[in-house]
Amino acid sequence: MKEKILRLFAEASQAVFACGKENCDVISQMAHELISCFERGGKLLIFGNGGSAAHAQHFAAELVNKLAAYRKPLPAIAINTDSSVLTSIGNDLSFDDIFSRQIEALGTKGDVSWCLTTSGTSPNLINACNQARAMGLRTIAFSGRDGGAIAKTTDLCLTVFLQDTTKIQEVHLCAGHILCALVEEHFLAKA
Repeated sequence: MKEKILRLFAEASQAVFACGKENCDVISQMAHELISCFERGGKLLIFGNGGSAAHAQHFAAELVNKLAAYRKPLPAIAINTDSSVLTSIGNDLSFDDIFSRQIEALGTKGDVSWCLTTSGTSPNLINACNQARAMGLRTIAFSGRDGGAIAKTTDLCLTVFLQDTTKIQEVHLCAGHILCALVEEHFLAKA
């Protein structure tokens, strides 16, 4: 069992490092988008399904509160958390509209939408990204596999070219922490 545990840690480390090498520029551009948005007084709308929804909540908390050091709180809203809104839209309209409807209600030109997905193919996520772009929001995404339609629907996409959902999520978690750290460091330096 010990060998298996060590092998799984090694595989996760290799996946994270490979993604970092491939996506330094994309992560830097995403940090610039978020910093610019927050400096303009805009907000971040972040969302995903399943485990990616958990990551969305996690990253929103890092930005609203803190990652490593206290600084000005940043307006980030995980729109996958309100069960009443999600089930109302899912019941009255369609599950495919649970995020796009909220973006229509909450988004403003100049805000940023951040989609988290392991496949890039979920209709509700694609609809949300299309709605965000139509309204003039900047769109960023973390995806997996080949990026799916999300990679073509967003302004910036970090794609983890793996098939294993757990490995994709592990890389997304690390990349999300790095992105939040870059944003936080910027605002700490300005304090």
